[in-house]
Amino acid sequence: MLTPISTALVDHHEWRSAAFAEGASEGVRLAADGLVVDHPIGRENGYDYARWTSPPHATGFGATQVVPSWNADTPAGTWIRIDLRGPETGWYVMGRWAFGDTDIARSTVSGQSDENGRVDVDTFRAAEGHSQHGFQLRVTLYRAAGTTTTPTLLMVGAMASAVPDAFTVPASAPGPASGVELAVPRYSQNTHVGGEALCSPTSTAMVLEYWGRGPKPEELDPNLPDPRVEHAAEHVYDHDYEGAGNWPFNTAYAAAYGLRGHITRLRSLPELEEYIVRGVPVITSQSFREDELDGAGYGTEGHIMVVVGFTEAGDVIANDPASSSNETVRHVYPRAQFETVWLRTKRLDEDGAVAEGPGGVVYVIEPAP
Repeated sequence: MLTPISTALVDHHEWRSAAFAEGASEGVRLAADGLVVDHPIGRENGYDYARWTSPPHATGFGATQVVPSWNADTPAGTWIRIDLRGPETGWYVMGRWAFGDTDIARSTVSGQSDENGRVDVDTFRAAEGHSQHGFQLRVTLYRAAGTTTTPTLLMVGAMASAVPDAFTVPASAPGPASGVELAVPRYSQNTHVGGEALCSPTSTAMVLEYWGRGPKPEELDPNLPDPRVEHAAEHVYDHDYEGAGNWPFNTAYAAAYGLRGHITRLRSLPELEEYIVRGVPVITSQSFREDELDGAGYGTEGHIMVVVGFTEAGDVIANDPASSSNETVRHVYPRAQFETVWLRTKRLDEDGAVAEGPGGVVYVIEPAP
């Protein structure tokens, strides 16, 4: 039986390497790893800049949401800005990004809205009756004026989607990952000051360590309970949103350590199982009341965790950072319940009001093939 989310339209498209030749280059050139500043085309607030603009990408359907992702190296003295537009819209700023905070306050830009839609932190949401049949991306590369150090754009892309309203999701049959569990390190967000807001960087830190990547020991504060989590939280923090839950900021952080990361949507647990079979843990977004996910012991309007495997019966094994300690992070959640709280797009909150569900959003973080 097909789940309602299986009718979702999802298009993730990205540019990297030779595909950058498809776009319009203004002062940038393709180096061995990606696009770099060749010669500045302007100066802004003490930084020289150059720019690359993608060709328009047609989705083939009317998208109601678009979420960009990017991978970039931004050494000290450099940063990048990512802009997005639809076929009939102006440009929206989707992120001002640098790995560190010495040059800019890494941030999204609030208050962007018009008759076509609005920017909700990391997501463009089309206005009612204004779905977008494509998108275009523009990346501006900045370096301190008069210097030659350059950022490197390794990848930029976006996930466009049109997801149907669904309050319930019939359970899928267990798939090829039944009985497979990946050895992903376990970290609790609740061992940290302000940990209730750190589910996203905690999950990202777990996956980085699984791949043997991440900050060097000298970059970490040994006095902190889990310094890798604290380091991730610091380097994904969105100064406008005032939080560490920005989706593409987390995947961009992972990419700074030689991994590839992007945001997309999946439409079923069997689709997610294909990643587990390949050895790739998947970071998922879910929201639920306490009575909707047995074994969690809490409710949430939005939470991030890592799916690391499946039991022989097909239930979900998750490293859930909303746990009291690192030792209690591993959870087994009933397959049908997990599938619902992850895939549905509409839900009822504690007061019975209709709220938005995550619709199968995931972070995919893995080494280059």
